[in-house]
Amino acid sequence: MLVESEMAHEHLAFELERSLLALDTAAARGVLVRASKTEGWATVVEDVVVPALERIGVAWESGEIALSQYYMCGRMCEEVVLEMLPGRIAGEQVGGDKPRVAIVTLDDRHELGRRIVLASLSSCGIAVRDLGCATVEEVLPLVVQGGIELLLVSTLMLGAALRVKDLVERLRNAGAGTLVAVGGAPFRLDPLLWEEVGAFAMGRTAGDAAAIVREWRDAR
Repeated sequence: MLVESEMAHEHLAFELERSLLALDTAAARGVLVRASKTEGWATVVEDVVVPALERIGVAWESGEIALSQYYMCGRMCEEVVLEMLPGRIAGEQVGGDKPRVAIVTLDDRHELGRRIVLASLSSCGIAVRDLGCATVEEVLPLVVQGGIELLLVSTLMLGAALRVKDLVERLRNAGAGTLVAVGGAPFRLDPLLWEEVGAFAMGRTAGDAAAIVREWRDAR
């Protein structure tokens, strides 16, 4: 039964991939509607949406599709998923007045990954400050002045993932003592990239974020 379920998820992921590459919003929405009838949204995102976006990312990395097509696929998927996800996913601060954990989408306007992680943390009762989408220059003072001790960074594009190294170095030079944990397609495609950019940890799924925060708290 598990094998059948995995095969069904794989088939839906391929369908979603084809729909996104064709820039067919209606078809992409239809795939997710069918998936959500039998699975919870966490499963739909992790087993259908993420694999589809990862394969599209690989296609871009190998030169099979243009950067513009890769970008449009991500934006269209974000639009459809956020339209259908439970209403609790938002961009507001969750769980406390002055959380020492924050999350940001770095150098990108794709908000889907960050918002899904926010929902996961919220469901676990973890206080987190949402810094939205920001560049290294924009996020640095927010982290330093806000006393952020753990920064979760979401990325979609490889260029943004590589700029995490600059962010880590600037935080260190500012004496912030902030640890940076990363997630997103570039880090799943290259399992060693998170170490190369100086991150504290890497999460493969939205659910990993809560485990990373707990591990950090336990080690303090």
